[in-house]
Amino acid sequence: MLRTHTCGELSMKNLGEEVRLTGWVQRVRDKGGLVWIDLRDRYGITQLVMEEGVTEPGILQLAGTFGREYVIEAGGEVIERISKNPKLATGDIEVRVTVLRLLNASKVPPFTIEDQTDGGEELRMKYRYLDLRRNTVKQNLLLRHRMAAETRKYLDAQQFVEVETPVLIVSTPEGARDFVVPSRMNPGEFYALPQSPQTFKQLLMVAGMDRYYQIVKCFRDEDLRADRQPEFTQIDCEMSFVTQEDILNTFEGMVRHLFRTIKDVGFEDAIPRMTYADAMKLYGSDKPDLRFDMVFKEISGEVKNHGFPAFDQAEIVVGINVSGAAGYTRKQLDELTDFVKKPQIGSKGLVYVRYHEDGTLKSSVDKFYNNDDLKNWAQQFDAQPGDLMLILAGDTNQTRKALGSLRLEMANQLGLRDPNVFSPLWVVDFPLLEWDEESRRFYAMHHPFTSPKPEDIALLKSDPRQVRANAYDLVINGVEIGGGSIRIHNKELQQKMFEILGFTPELAQAQFGFLMNAFEYGAPPHGGIALGFDRLVSLFGGSDSIRDYIAFPKNNAGRDVMIDAPAPIAQQQLDELGLIVKKEVGRK
Repeated sequence: MLRTHTCGELSMKNLGEEVRLTGWVQRVRDKGGLVWIDLRDRYGITQLVMEEGVTEPGILQLAGTFGREYVIEAGGEVIERISKNPKLATGDIEVRVTVLRLLNASKVPPFTIEDQTDGGEELRMKYRYLDLRRNTVKQNLLLRHRMAAETRKYLDAQQFVEVETPVLIVSTPEGARDFVVPSRMNPGEFYALPQSPQTFKQLLMVAGMDRYYQIVKCFRDEDLRADRQPEFTQIDCEMSFVTQEDILNTFEGMVRHLFRTIKDVGFEDAIPRMTYADAMKLYGSDKPDLRFDMVFKEISGEVKNHGFPAFDQAEIVVGINVSGAAGYTRKQLDELTDFVKKPQIGSKGLVYVRYHEDGTLKSSVDKFYNNDDLKNWAQQFDAQPGDLMLILAGDTNQTRKALGSLRLEMANQLGLRDPNVFSPLWVVDFPLLEWDEESRRFYAMHHPFTSPKPEDIALLKSDPRQVRANAYDLVINGVEIGGGSIRIHNKELQQKMFEILGFTPELAQAQFGFLMNAFEYGAPPHGGIALGFDRLVSLFGGSDSIRDYIAFPKNNAGRDVMIDAPAPIAQQQLDELGLIVKKEVGRK
């Protein structure tokens, strides 16, 4: 190789050694007769030193031509630094240069390749290959690598087999929009990119593979946000001859393994479990953040018939107690009222009660409720002097969801969502189905292959809304990290599920006949889980954005601004595929 060592490994034990280094010029400091170069590679930074009267004049002259990001080769003796840098792993030494060679020059970068860069996100995404040189971004990719390696290590030890599944499959009507791929060899027909390998991993269980996993790319054509990309990565797993308990224990073990090996964090107790019904009742969310309290308290019975229409006419009156927030100003409370009135939150207003340090209570509805009423509320909320009670009223489901959003907003304002604290949770017993008023039909809350609880199967005919799924989600710090279920492995039950979801027998056969046919050949009981690998890595890295942990991500419009994709294709390719692009939907 061109180098004997990397730029991150030299130390005092290498004093006196002749070494050869390669890398990029981080910076050049020329003090007139004394030149230092910080040389950087993936592993770290090493300081090079050249001194007039000691270093050959030609080397000093060449060093003076170097700019940032030049690629160079340098050789020399390892010596002790006079002015040491404790922030660098190599900060005790430097290399006195005796050999210097330019390997490649560089244009002036469009932004500074430093941890604290001057480049905006769009600019850095356009030059992502330069952004990846920055230590902060590089460390994100190394974290991703380590987590993938430890995931494989754990699953391999549990006798899982990694199997690749197809990327070109058939489009299905459920779930998000598919990305579709035209087939030249089959004119007028299209493949779809998989939203997940769901049916294939079930077929692998029918095939007797017993334990399957795959760290796999998935694709969904949906609107983007910080934790979504059109292509994302799952830790996809399936097991045969198991119960829900077996799956939860197996993947709780994997989560513990990752936290222990990557973050040096251990959980003394088992990961707690909470039913979907309790999560919605107590936190207004099926992915509650348990790093802080603010459990919902319902006070509908205590506040009715006092002449306050917002409470009297409400289906539910429910609130949270915010510890130590009684000092919130009227302006801050007005801002919270504006927050809950946002269209995406949907509440009509906010009632507050301040419990002052002197024991007095002051509310925004003093006109309708006396001090004894407010004391009763404070008891219901377990409030103490210095606390602030925030109350919403309205329809049950909408009000709980709105209060869940307010709960998170208060936690953000009070700094209660510490990214270095981890609070995992299993949410179980989801509803099997959800009713859509607009289309007047049921949809599967997870997917059509999710098994109902055995004790609820009879309700499929009499009361489908009450059927619980044999399904579970892993939630950490208010983020859904993954979810799965015990699957239907019986053709008759699967047909019944398709019928409830509005599939005709012909449509069900056309879309999923291959799976139902497989069930006729001895399908074992099976179930699995898929964990969002991008979300898991970003959680470990302390970020809300998965883009920071993907080598070449898309922007919020689903575009790769570096390679300028998506892009039009040549007319010849369109003709070969038998496609006509309407002008009004073409790229502007």
